[in-house]
Amino acid sequence: MPLTRNPHPVLMLGPLLRHVDPVSATVWVETDRPCTVTVLGRTARTFCVGGHHYALVVVEDLEPGSTTPYEVHLDDVRVWPPENSTFPPSRIRTAGGDGSFRIAFGSCRYATPSTVAADEGIPADAMDAYAARIAAQPEDKWPDALVLLGDQVYADELTHGTKSWLELRRERHGSRPTSAPDEEVADFEEYTRLYAESWSDPQVRWLLSTIPSSMIFDDHEMIDDWNTSAAWRREVTGQAWWTNRISGGLVSYWVYQHLGNLSPQELDGNKTWQAILGMPEGSDDAEPMLREMAARADAEPASIRWSYVRHWGDNRLIMIDSRAGRVLDEQDRKMVDDDEFNWIEAAMRRAVDEGVEHLIIGTSLPWLLPHAIHAIERWNETLNVRHHGRWRGRLAEKVRQAADLEHWAAFSDSFERLGRALTSVARGEHGRAPATALVLSGDVHHAYAAELVRPGDLDARVHQLTVSPLHNQAPHPIRIGFRIGWSRWARTLMEALARAVRAEPSSLLWEKQAGPFFGNQIGELVLDGRSARFVLSVTELGQPDLRQVLDMPLARDGEGPA
Repeated sequence: MPLTRNPHPVLMLGPLLRHVDPVSATVWVETDRPCTVTVLGRTARTFCVGGHHYALVVVEDLEPGSTTPYEVHLDDVRVWPPENSTFPPSRIRTAGGDGSFRIAFGSCRYATPSTVAADEGIPADAMDAYAARIAAQPEDKWPDALVLLGDQVYADELTHGTKSWLELRRERHGSRPTSAPDEEVADFEEYTRLYAESWSDPQVRWLLSTIPSSMIFDDHEMIDDWNTSAAWRREVTGQAWWTNRISGGLVSYWVYQHLGNLSPQELDGNKTWQAILGMPEGSDDAEPMLREMAARADAEPASIRWSYVRHWGDNRLIMIDSRAGRVLDEQDRKMVDDDEFNWIEAAMRRAVDEGVEHLIIGTSLPWLLPHAIHAIERWNETLNVRHHGRWRGRLAEKVRQAADLEHWAAFSDSFERLGRALTSVARGEHGRAPATALVLSGDVHHAYAAELVRPGDLDARVHQLTVSPLHNQAPHPIRIGFRIGWSRWARTLMEALARAVRAEPSSLLWEKQAGPFFGNQIGELVLDGRSARFVLSVTELGQPDLRQVLDMPLARDGEGPA
């Protein structure tokens, strides 16, 4: 008997509450067909990409410091909140109210728990547990923002269910698309499966509908080690399947993540978004246009800026793309090119000029690593540069790729430039120093806190806060390696190795303040005036509820300049 299609449009994913400022908000949805989406009386028509339908509703004329519950209607039929929902109503809370500002953050979420086999040994999802915890709390305890620092989906590590789905899909095609790897996604359509798998469970769906989210990609949204080096890139771009893979990855990232990172003003000036809005109703799919955008972005990283800024009252987030915009010339490696770094530094100076109390840098990869690992990356980079094209250089490249030596420390010029920019802000060289300059990161499948202690003439405290994963695991070698990486003897040994090849030492010195912590975890920043705290909660195997393991002051009122 044939299935009967629902007579009304269906909400497939979302709503996701994305950019929120004192007077406006954006709400993202995916639907099963073309329709009109309504939120708080504001409407948007869906647009089509690869046969899938999306909308971004811009809600304006909100009151600063207000809380407004909302519903989602598709063609005038209410589809959110779901019938019989046990969660509190989704709402938009704008900046400008009294009290502290709370930011939840983390990275690396491998699929919804219901899709993950028990034998994979992954602890309970920290995002699910966090959603359940805050839903039971008074609303004034909820976070004001959620910052997701990479690997929202895993294109190269698939659940058993997705592997089976891929096999059936590819059998229907008669062959693997463009010789795609058997157990990795190949194109935009297959990426849509990953987002559906990751964002469908009720807890996370409610959380993303209620807390405004800011996102950035890391390597697994494309492939492990994405843009590690010029040698890596030459090898992967020579594969027949790569063009569809990077196109599908960047198009899906633009649709599912990047679009919601933009403010209404940025949307007005975004040529790609305006071209989509200008397509006649019922016109062709926007996928070819977005594929062209993706091809340009991959070949000419300067053609698009994935980095962005969030304004949160007295607090400012500058999110840095530390993957797509890299310069990979072995003699001139940079985490981002000079034009983008100029933009980052200008955004930092502007934040100080506007009197922010806490400057927050988001980057998927940690800036301050354990000392021994930092020294290994400096050692390896020096060998690659000095012996490029010779056998020692080729061996160093193999080590770099095998050990994932491609964090900020492996781009030494960029590491030092970010350090100079942060210490300049922290000294008050551009105006009154903020109370803190905080670098939030993920990637490394454990959590720790470190603080910059040299130079010693800073008026602001500079911290590295790393939280990862939200839902994954840390293999035993990673646990051992990162515990050893902070040890004094490992630091002494690796720094001696770096000196032996005349690697340029850093002028900066930092100390671990807490960690390493393992398990699935979520961090919180609690910012109140010039005071700041870092709170970390963890789930472990056999323990599905979050357990708080850290509540650490980062700055107290009265510290720094008045």
